[in-house]
Amino acid sequence: MTDDAPKNSVEPSPAEQPAEASPVKLAIDLGPLLIFFGAYATLGIYWATAALMGATLLALLASHLLLGKIAPMLLITTVVVWVFGGLTFALNDPRFIKIKPTVVNLAFAAALGAGLATGRPFMKQLLGEAMRLTDEGWRIFTVRWIGFFLFLAALNEIVWRNFSESTWVSFKVFGILALSAIFATFQVVLLKAYQPDETPTPKR
Repeated sequence: MTDDAPKNSVEPSPAEQPAEASPVKLAIDLGPLLIFFGAYATLGIYWATAALMGATLLALLASHLLLGKIAPMLLITTVVVWVFGGLTFALNDPRFIKIKPTVVNLAFAAALGAGLATGRPFMKQLLGEAMRLTDEGWRIFTVRWIGFFLFLAALNEIVWRNFSESTWVSFKVFGILALSAIFATFQVVLLKAYQPDETPTPKR
């Protein structure tokens, strides 16, 4: 039966093959946040901070073992979590863990900006196997994400400085996630408008 398959059938691209691992990746990305939220709801900010620090290390290990790689964003997030989590405990001041999202988003914006300035769009390096855009498309895509990361950094500062701690925790876990999902969804329009035209020109 298998011999009946056409010889020129297209095999899944590398970008399509990891699709089976998407639930695993989602669990790795969201796991630390949910653990942080659960620990805060039952034990308070300090236990939540400790739980988040441990969860990010587990996420790194799971990513390495299950996906065979560690995403740069996950690595950056883990480093910042440990730096500001450590300061939270060393100085007995939860404000440090609250500014962690600000620092992470500023770091992402700075990294994307540096890549754009040096002609190495990191978004293309990260997502180039999953989607195809023209050079102008990658530039606009990157600029938009830089602006969004700066927006999240500013919004985090507004929330933790002006609202209750529980409100900030909910914003960190669910608000940032929802805003990111909405923003990413709207980028679909950009992806369609700046996909390379690979349609062959008909011969006359």
